Order: sequence, then structure tokens, then C-alpha cells
Amino acid sequence: MKEKSHSEVMKASVMKRIKAKESFVLDLYVDMLISEIQLNTKKEKLMTKIDKAIDDRDKILFLTLTEELKDLNKQFGT
Repeated sequence: MKEKSHSEVMKASVMKRIKAKESFVLDLYVDMLISEIQLNTKKEKLMTKIDKAIDDRDKILFLTLTEELKDLNKQFGT
């Protein structure tokens, strides 16, 4: 079995760390994308309910739903 030189071992170690960082960044990006999709879906559903409350002239439901929308926007910093 051939022994690896010190520089080969160091190079392999650096490459392993780079791959780990790339994997972490990719996982982070995927998580952010999923969160964004979930946020947009929740907002769309709330907006549809708010529109219906307006059409039905249901002030109490409208106020409740708009508060939910405000809370959602605060939660996600939008």
C-alpha cells in the first residue's frame, strides 16, 4: 500500500472541508427556499380569506385575518 505524502494528506483535508462548507451552504439555501415557499403559500391563503371576508362584509373576520397577516409578516421579517 502506498503512503500518501504530507502535502497529499493536507490537500485531501482541505478539499474535504471545502466540500463540507459547500454542502452546508446548499442545505441552508434549500431551507431558505422552502421557508419562502411556505410563507408565500400562507400569505396567499390569508389574502384569499381576507378578500372573501371583504366580499361578505364580515368586519370581524377581516380584522382577525389581517392581524394574522401582520403576525405572519413580523414572524418572517417581511
